Parts: sequence; structure tokens; C-alpha cells
Amino acid sequence: MERLTLLKEKTESASYAEVIKNALRLYEALIEEVERGNTFLVRDGEGTVTPYKMFL
Repeated sequence: MERLTLLKEKTESASYAEVIKNALRLYEALIEEVERGNTFLVRDGEGTVTPYKMFL
């Protein structure tokens, strides 16, 4: 519940349902991209790009 509350505050969502709905939408999109063979990359503050492994 703490994590859900924190996400609700950070995203300024109107409800917990909105947080969950958005999280599921994002999760579904990420899975679809991985299934297509795509890779996610993260760029840090210094500009270094590294692969982000979500699904091990």
C-alpha cells in the first residue's frame, strides 16, 4: 500500500485505480516491445547508455 500511495502522489493521480490502470497499460506495452525483440536503454545524467533488463 505504501508503494501505491507513493506512486499516486508522484504521478498526481486522482485515484489508486488510475495508478493501477496506468501501470498495467505501461506493463503491457513493455511486454509487447520485449516480445518484438526490442531492448530498453537507460541514459544516466552523464549521458552513458546501458541496457535495462526488466524481465530476467
